[in-house]
Amino acid sequence: MKERAFVETGFHVTAAVPRKLRLGVAGLGRAFTVMLPTLARDARVQLVAAADPRAEAGARFAADFGGKAYADVEALCADSEVEAVYVATPHQLHAAHARLAAARGKHILVEKPIAVTLEDASAMIEAARAARVHLVVGHSHSFDAPIHRTRALIDSGDFGAVRMITAFNYTDFLYRPRRAEELDTAQGGGAVFNQAAHQVDIVRLLGGGHVKSVRAATGAWDPARPTEGAYAALLTFENGAFATLSYEGYGHFDSDEFQGWIGEMGQQKQPYAARSPRDFVDAAEETAFKSARNYGGSSYRPAAIEPLQHQHFGPIVVSCDRGDLRPLPNGVMIYRHGAGRLDALPPPVIPRVEVIDELYAAVVEGRPPLHSGEWALASLEVCLAILRSAREGCDVALHRQVGLP
Repeated sequence: MKERAFVETGFHVTAAVPRKLRLGVAGLGRAFTVMLPTLARDARVQLVAAADPRAEAGARFAADFGGKAYADVEALCADSEVEAVYVATPHQLHAAHARLAAARGKHILVEKPIAVTLEDASAMIEAARAARVHLVVGHSHSFDAPIHRTRALIDSGDFGAVRMITAFNYTDFLYRPRRAEELDTAQGGGAVFNQAAHQVDIVRLLGGGHVKSVRAATGAWDPARPTEGAYAALLTFENGAFATLSYEGYGHFDSDEFQGWIGEMGQQKQPYAARSPRDFVDAAEETAFKSARNYGGSSYRPAAIEPLQHQHFGPIVVSCDRGDLRPLPNGVMIYRHGAGRLDALPPPVIPRVEVIDELYAAVVEGRPPLHSGEWALASLEVCLAILRSAREGCDVALHRQVGLP
């Protein structure tokens, strides 16, 4: 038996582990901060190294995990102890950092979206293929257990074909602390690159993967936050199904009201707790405030340890020939003949464990991942089509789609 320390709480558990996956982290910012509860608690993962330009983040990583801290990603990728690299750097840097990892023979877990352009995404896929390493893209909410349970119910054949999917989400996304590039669509900022990347991945998994066309509109209603804060899109699939997606991040209505006040991270929420967007003197002050709250910063606080339900990305209803399916934080509601019942799921022991399941299966067991580079490129193609359709007022046909393996 091997012992694994839970860094954030100070207690220990023991678990039999075939072997550790030695992971290096590129970027100790917000994405890593959110993923840390998973990486710290999953006994299959050993955090051995990290790269971040913030010295305080590297120092905290070394103290917490006993791993090496580097100032740049190239040095991280050159570390022979690193088996796989988790690319959690800003979106516009994903392609360069994934290619550095592949060039050193490292397997790659990269945050969504895979990249900002199809050309960059294709280059990442080719680099991984040439190096014979696995490329897994996540976390996105299509990893969530209730989504996969919904897909399993569809695959059972009991409900017939998927005909329509309705997905919507209302949050305060646009008014969370942001760096300047996060408000610049050209650099991967805004609601489409950040939020549609989740929603598109979900409906593609539930709808079969192959999107045929996209028609969309986007909204940018606050000149002080000059990027998309909202979108609505109609996706048609090759198999005849269609999906409507809508998202609004201006912080008024909160669609977690329809999720039993369970938040995106699976946490219990206080309904409409009064809060106002924080005023900053300038972009530098806002960036500094966000940096201080990230891992290693002066205001950083580890995530609270509490019973959680499954994570989600807003209400979703899948309409099938013989019933409707609605994934929830605690299972899947099944509606037939005017009645509903819950197909319950046990609460997660480790949040986002499905990401490690897929990465570990790929690297250690040699199983091709569902959330591969090709899958992620297809979701990126839909996101880019949303932006283009809104800009040009036209339907956009898609050509780089893939189905479920």
